[in-house]
Amino acid sequence: MIVPMKKVFLVVLNSEKKEALKKLRKLGLVHLEAVEGKGELLASEKAEYSALESAFMVLSEVKLPKKKGKVETKPGKMNFSETVSFARHILELGEEKQSLVNKIAFCSGELDRLAKWGGVNCDDFAYLAEKGVNLAMYEIPPAKYRNLPDTVKSVYVSEDKNAVRFLALTDNGERPEGLPAEAFAVQMPERSTVQMEQDISSAKKRIVEIEAEFVSAAENIPALKEAMKVSDKQIEFETFFSGMDHEESAEGQKSVVGGELAWLTGFVPAEDSDKVKALAAEENWGFAVTDPSEEDEVPTKLKNNKFVSLIYPVTDFLGTVPGYKEYDISGWFLLFFALFFGMIFGDGGYGLLMVLVALGGLIKSGKKAGPAMFLLLLLGMTTVLWGTVTCTWFGMSVDVLPAWLKNLSLTWTVFPLSNVTAAQSAEASNLVSQNLQVFCFGIALVQLSIAHIKGFIRYRKSLRCFAEIGSFVMLAGLFFLVLNMVVDADRFPMPSWAIPAIGGGFVLKFIFGSYDGSIGASILDSCKNIVSVLLGVVNNFSDIVSYIRLWAVGLAGSAISETVNSMAGPMLGGAIIFAGILLLVFGHGLNMVLNVLSVIVHGVRLNTLEFSGHLDMSWSGFSYKPFSETADK
Repeated sequence: MIVPMKKVFLVVLNSEKKEALKKLRKLGLVHLEAVEGKGELLASEKAEYSALESAFMVLSEVKLPKKKGKVETKPGKMNFSETVSFARHILELGEEKQSLVNKIAFCSGELDRLAKWGGVNCDDFAYLAEKGVNLAMYEIPPAKYRNLPDTVKSVYVSEDKNAVRFLALTDNGERPEGLPAEAFAVQMPERSTVQMEQDISSAKKRIVEIEAEFVSAAENIPALKEAMKVSDKQIEFETFFSGMDHEESAEGQKSVVGGELAWLTGFVPAEDSDKVKALAAEENWGFAVTDPSEEDEVPTKLKNNKFVSLIYPVTDFLGTVPGYKEYDISGWFLLFFALFFGMIFGDGGYGLLMVLVALGGLIKSGKKAGPAMFLLLLLGMTTVLWGTVTCTWFGMSVDVLPAWLKNLSLTWTVFPLSNVTAAQSAEASNLVSQNLQVFCFGIALVQLSIAHIKGFIRYRKSLRCFAEIGSFVMLAGLFFLVLNMVVDADRFPMPSWAIPAIGGGFVLKFIFGSYDGSIGASILDSCKNIVSVLLGVVNNFSDIVSYIRLWAVGLAGSAISETVNSMAGPMLGGAIIFAGILLLVFGHGLNMVLNVLSVIVHGVRLNTLEFSGHLDMSWSGFSYKPFSETADK
């Protein structure tokens, strides 16, 4: 559920606001409203954090020798100030390394450009210029060189089939008169080729030294991470301290309370508001508490049991947070996500592998195991369940599967879903395929209906609840329309009540969809948005059809599994059995990776788009992050 919040107002003496913030941070319950910090101290602290973060990124990319293994720093090896200095030193080394890399690239380019000239020494050219002999380097096609006019004084250097390289005597560096346009002037290097070769050699040597220092410094990565946490808290504190609103007394005027006032606002879980009130009373702060207004941007704090909380790794990865006034669909999200996951993976063998990995991780982690491992176990179990229902195990033909596995699958005559039935004939295969599609559309009807049932409960004291009834009735009619148009018109004829249900639902939605105290205003609003209202029917139809992706993606994964097996099968009985095993591992491994991507794209979408759309959810919320001394609660 979404925890109810209270808005709190705190007023303190401006001279005591630092101590007040420290005590409020120690309490760790109030999510303070954002303020704009300012001041040199805040800028300095942000610069420190930037240095720590940049140094951490530099050292995180260092490849450690295998013999070093995992390195850890000892607690207290460096204090915060020393860690910041260390980070800046790492950044200086990084800048030096980048400068050396650029230098190597430049010199290498120059050497490549001058390679066919042999050694070039710009000092020699300068010496000759002092003696009145100005030479310039040129390249020209061989035929043109042989026809140079006598007015051009040249010194032959080298040639190939494309060009002749020569030195031309010039007058104060000007292009010699009569030199053909095809003659290309070669730019003089800033340093001799010998010096550039030495520069490259010394730069490479220095880069090796810097990289060795990085390897040695990598043991301080944990210290950098800890310092970043400290720095982040310092920035947070200074932001609120420097950004707190306050008043200043006019010059010469004394405040009634003995000093200027400062204040801040924030949000606290309703169940904890008394603790903030008690602290305010103890510290003699001004305090007020109220319910959040419509205009307030209230943080969202979710509170669920341990089982429902298993979905948090997914929502945290997606960065989706419901708005304070929206729904907490964590339980429904977990239920349908697990179902979608199992159907998209669709293979009981893959599910068994996930279960084994999850159990191994849980045993290894013990009490420290996080929700991600338990979620993997749940998803593996749902995949095994779906694989059992459909009799799908590593893409193997049902002919080679044991009888007991076949008997566990869903081979009901009325509604078979098993590959055992599908393997009997082409007609049976088509029937199973249709049933799987019907099952997907059935899930759509159930999930989307749940959305409107929740909407009805929310608006049960308002006439707007009739709009939710209309949507529910419309979905029922559209469900049979989808079966008739998408699955099989002969098998699923349209019920006589379906079209009236769609029309009646649309009318209820049109009349009450924007109801807010006035039916007339609601109808007028629907008339203004008539295109969107009409498209709503089409969207409901497409939302139901969208669930067919569960069948289609699962079918694609199954086809890949079968293809891998057919390719590897002939290899397993001969001398190249190792290649066959390798192909099986690679092929099925790749298929599992593709299935994970499919879950992210399709399984998540059905929850965060189709289902959430019918709930009118925009996921516009942001997490409750109390001002505290420790990590976010």
